[in-house]
Amino acid sequence: MSTLTHRGRRPEGSKALEKRVEGEEAGSWAQGPGSGNDIDGGDSKDIRLTLMEEVLLLGLKDKEGYTSFWNDCISSGLRGGILIELALRGRIHLEPPTMRKKRLLDRKVLLKSDSPTGDVLLDETLKHIKVTEPAETVQTWIELLTGETWNPFKLQYQLRNVRERLAKNLVEKGILTTEKQNFLLFDMTTHPVSNATEKQRLVRRLQDSVLDRWVNDPQRMDRRTLALLVLAHAADVLEGALASLADDRYDVAAARAKGLVELDPEAEGPKHGPAEMIWAVLAAFNKS
Repeated sequence: MSTLTHRGRRPEGSKALEKRVEGEEAGSWAQGPGSGNDIDGGDSKDIRLTLMEEVLLLGLKDKEGYTSFWNDCISSGLRGGILIELALRGRIHLEPPTMRKKRLLDRKVLLKSDSPTGDVLLDETLKHIKVTEPAETVQTWIELLTGETWNPFKLQYQLRNVRERLAKNLVEKGILTTEKQNFLLFDMTTHPVSNATEKQRLVRRLQDSVLDRWVNDPQRMDRRTLALLVLAHAADVLEGALASLADDRYDVAAARAKGLVELDPEAEGPKHGPAEMIWAVLAAFNKS
């Protein structure tokens, strides 16, 4: 699991950053006021990314084009992102709490709408959830989608080549490129960052969420921002996203992010209604 530590980092760069607020409606990509202001002066347009694409982009080494070999959390983090993305788009939800099933991790993931999202990974997961009877919990779905199950009859639910498929999406959106690298015994397809402005925008937005635009109350925090912070923590890419900050700002950002992910999901989930899936995913990672 991700840890935020104080270590040597590069000085903080320019603070020029677009001020955009992600829309909160389920399935919406609406932007808040000022979304047209870009860090390069407004020459580029906003590129819509899913939570999974954002998490992968944060975890990719810019020049090398692959994630750290030591990161064993990003695969499950991406699967958690799929569940949250589907919930934010109004396709799935947690079953209502009952006297016997109050805890987030005890409640099943239920289908709300089976209408396609247009995203292959999301739609593939949606089909799995639709045909699964009895329904499964958030933690079980993360394990099934990752392939971490001892039940051979449930291996069919594993989503394969998720990182590669997400990387191809980012190539199509003009953020990554595709190269071949030789690693002594084998060749590997890599995806270096070709549009540094877009990744910088994402990193700045995440940094800004725990600094200049920090909301000391998760209930008032934009849901996609809350989800990105939780998933970046779960996928162990949060510290890297904060690494370019100056030491004093890094300490503040790391402390706030740490405080957020250490909140009790079972206590926060019921307060947030539509954001329950975010807290359920955090609870699943805290337990693992």
